[in-house]
Amino acid sequence: MILTITPNPSLDRTYEVPVLQRGEVLRATADRMDPGGKGVNVSRAVAAAGHRTLAVMPLGGAPGALVAELLGAEGIEVVPFEATGDTRSNITLVEPDGTLTKINAPGPELSATDSESLLETVRTHSAGADWIACCGSLPRGLAPEWYAELVARAHDAGARIALDTSGPSLLAALRERPDVVKPNAEELAQAVGRPLARRSATR
Repeated sequence: MILTITPNPSLDRTYEVPVLQRGEVLRATADRMDPGGKGVNVSRAVAAAGHRTLAVMPLGGAPGALVAELLGAEGIEVVPFEATGDTRSNITLVEPDGTLTKINAPGPELSATDSESLLETVRTHSAGADWIACCGSLPRGLAPEWYAELVARAHDAGARIALDTSGPSLLAALRERPDVVKPNAEELAQAVGRPLARRSATR
C-alpha cells in the first residue's frame, strides 16, 4: 500500500477557450474538474495501476468535498484532515494551440495545531504502508521544516519515504535523509549550492 500526503491539494478547473483576450468576456467551449496536487496525482497513478493507496490531505468547504468525491469515484481511499478554510481552486485556460494559462490559488492557512494533527493523521494511517510519498508545496502556516519532521517520524516508525518538493522545505528534509527524492535540475542545483554541469549526449 502507498500512502500519499498532499499538504495543499486543489480542485482544478480547466476551461477550453477559442483565444485568450485580456479584458474580454470569454466563453468556454468545454470544461472539466479534476482533483489536484502532486500527492493526489501519485495516488491516482497507483490506483490506475491496480494497487491500493491512501490519500491523506487537508480538505475544507465545498471544493474539498468535491476533491474527495472525485477521488472516491476513482476508487481511491481518502483520509481527509478537516481544514479551517476552503480547499483552493486552481484555474487553467487552454487555447486550441495547446497554450496553457494557469492561476494557482494559495489555499488555506494551517495553524500550529493543524500542523501537529496532520502529522499525527499520517502516523495513524501509515501502518502497513510500503511507502509514504510526500509531495508538493507546503500551505501557508506550515514551516519549511514540516516535511523534515514527517521524514524523521516516518523513519522512527520504520517506514520508507519518497519526497517531491522544492525550495527551503526540500533543503530541510534532505538533512533527514529521505529514501527517495525527485528534484529537477534547478531544485538539485539549489540543494547543492552551485550550477550543475550539463553533459551532452554522444553517439
